[in-house]
Amino acid sequence: MHVSRPLATTAIALTIAALSAPTSAQAAPGDEYVALGDSYSSGTGTRQYLDDGTSCLRSTLAYPSLTAAAGGLDLDLRACSGATTADVTATQLAALSTSTDRVSISVGGNDAGFADVLTECAMPGWASDCNGAIDDAETFIDGTLLGRLGTLYGSIRSKAPNAGVVVVGYPRVFMGEDCNALTWFSPEEQTRLNATADLLNSRLRSAAQSAGFTFVNPTSAFTGHAVCDDPEWLNGLSDPIVESYHPNVAGHRDGYTPLVSPSISGSAVAVTQEVERRAEAGRDAQATRQRARADLDSTIEPKTVRLPDLDSPRVRRAAARAGVDLDSPASITAADRVWSARQAAEHR
Repeated sequence: MHVSRPLATTAIALTIAALSAPTSAQAAPGDEYVALGDSYSSGTGTRQYLDDGTSCLRSTLAYPSLTAAAGGLDLDLRACSGATTADVTATQLAALSTSTDRVSISVGGNDAGFADVLTECAMPGWASDCNGAIDDAETFIDGTLLGRLGTLYGSIRSKAPNAGVVVVGYPRVFMGEDCNALTWFSPEEQTRLNATADLLNSRLRSAAQSAGFTFVNPTSAFTGHAVCDDPEWLNGLSDPIVESYHPNVAGHRDGYTPLVSPSISGSAVAVTQEVERRAEAGRDAQATRQRARADLDSTIEPKTVRLPDLDSPRVRRAAARAGVDLDSPASITAADRVWSARQAAEHR
C-alpha cells in the first residue's frame, strides 16, 4: 500500500513523540526528583523536621524522602506546609528544569480551605455550620480548582518537559469515629467530609489525565487507618495542633511510600531501617538546600486547623439558643447528640 509522504512523516513524528514521552520507567541512581506541593508531601505530621529556616515542616520521614533514599535519587524537597496552587507557582517551580527526571505534587486541599472546614466541623453541631462550610468547599472544587490545576500542571510540563509527573491525592480522614475529647465530628459530618475528599481526588485525577500525568489515589491504602483507627496513619487533634489531620510516620512509611514509589522510581519501596537511615543521612544536605530559598518559603501562609473556641460570642449565642450550659461538658455533649440525631433523621 502506498503511503503519502506527509502521512508517513506524521506517523514517524508521532512514533518518536511516543517513545520520548516521560514514563514511570525504572529510575536510575542520581536521577533528579523534585517534590512539589503542600503539607501532605512535606511531611507535616511526622514530628521530625528539617532545620531549614522555614515553617514548611519538611521531614526526612516524608514519602518523597523515603522514596528518594531507597532509589538513590537526587531529591529537592520543595513541598511546604500551607502551599496552595499559587504558592507552588510562585515559590517551587523554579526548582524544575529540562534535567528534572521525576516530579511529584500534592496540592489543592489548601485552595479549597480544608483547614477552615475541619475547624468549623470540629465544633459541636449546634454551634457550627459544617454543612455550609462543606458546600462552599465543594462549590470551589467543582467550579474554580480545576482551572487552577490545569494552569499549574501546564507550567510544570513546560518547565520540566522530560520529567515523569505524579499527582498524589488525599486520603479520607475519618472512618466513622471521633475519639478526640475536644472535637465533635458527627458520623454524618465525617461522611460528608470524606465525600469532599473523594470529590477533590476525582478533580485531581481529571486534571492529571488531561496533562498526561499519573494520578495516585491513597483512599484504599488508608482505609482502616484513618483518625482513631488502629493502627492510625492519620493524626487526630494533636499537640502541636499543626500536626492535626496529617499523615504520621506510619502514614508516610506504610501508606504513601509503597503507593507512590512505583510511579516515581519504577518499583514499590518497602521502607526498611536502612532506607530510613539513608533518608536521615541526607538531612543536613537537604536542610542546606532548602535554607537557600527560605525567603521564598516565608511568603507561604500557614493553613492550620484551630481548636474549637467555645467561649467566642458566636458560640455563646448559639449555646443560649440551644439551651446549652457551656460550663457543663455533659450539657454540651447531650445537646450535640440531639443535634446529630436530628441531622441524621433529616438525611434519611
